[in-house]
Amino acid sequence: MTKSQFPRNDQGTKTQGPMAGTLRFGLGPWTLVGHWRLVIGHFSRALLALAIVLSTACNASKENAVIIYTSQDQVYAEPIFRSFTAETGIEVRPVFDTESVKTAGLSNRLRFEKGNPQCDVFWNNEEMHTRFLERDGLLQETNPWSAAGYRTRRIVINTNLVAAGNAPKNLMELTNAAWRGKIVLAYPLFGTTAYQFVALRQHWGDEIWKAWCKGLAANRVKTVDGNSVVVKLVAGGEAQIGLTDSDDIAAGLEQHFPIEALPINSETLAIPNTVAIIRKCPHPGLAEQFRTFLLKGPSLEVLVAMGAAEGTNFEEIRNQTLKMDWSSPLANFAEASGFLKEVFLR
Repeated sequence: MTKSQFPRNDQGTKTQGPMAGTLRFGLGPWTLVGHWRLVIGHFSRALLALAIVLSTACNASKENAVIIYTSQDQVYAEPIFRSFTAETGIEVRPVFDTESVKTAGLSNRLRFEKGNPQCDVFWNNEEMHTRFLERDGLLQETNPWSAAGYRTRRIVINTNLVAAGNAPKNLMELTNAAWRGKIVLAYPLFGTTAYQFVALRQHWGDEIWKAWCKGLAANRVKTVDGNSVVVKLVAGGEAQIGLTDSDDIAAGLEQHFPIEALPINSETLAIPNTVAIIRKCPHPGLAEQFRTFLLKGPSLEVLVAMGAAEGTNFEEIRNQTLKMDWSSPLANFAEASGFLKEVFLR
């Protein structure tokens, strides 16, 4: 049988021969190609439409989400975020960091993103790096940040090893030979420990401060990664005395550690939480809503109840503790850091 003699079905499609399977649904190979081009074209347009819908939905979702970088401990921050979402319907997308360098790490990330900000709110559990960001133009110009409750830096002792009456009465006594090898603190280049060292430099003057730092190092002070580690080492007896934050002491007391914080005095550093709005942030309106929520009495009272803060009003303790003139520490921090590296380098 010749090619022209192949029988055809009612639609004129060949039913046998080498091209029968290929041509079954069309009038010829080129007709089939055209058919699939049409199908693919419709499919592509459907995908494009779906992509537009999904993109719109994602953008809508982003518009109802606030991005918060925070050095607040996650266990304390997450209940606040949940309460904010429950009250406002606004999703929180948090970014946390590690304890030992978290404030410095988040500040450096914000600097890296300066040309294309990704963060709306920087909720910092201290003040120094917030002021650095303000100095460097990363925060909004009007009302850049607010204080939101406070903690303090304290001397903590192991009550099984040190009687309160025999404990150091001030920070200068930490250089006494009686405490050699018995003191622990977080590495003083980061976080609230760095903040405390900078404040003491201003309080005592450069000469006394440098002598004290060298005295600590000579007294074989232990330096560790984070204030919570300080509390654990003191509680475990690996150190008898530590310099740490009040919230870490509160967490230790909740676990029934044998520790006690020594009283507040004129050398105590009060540390406000700060909530700052990033300049040209993606969602400024939502950022302001979160700041307003955090500054409300109930939110701050929750932080106090959890042990994340000692009080809700920073001004009420400011006059009892170290007072800072921020123009000097901001200008001289790099110099102080260089000295601390030389003295405490591990």
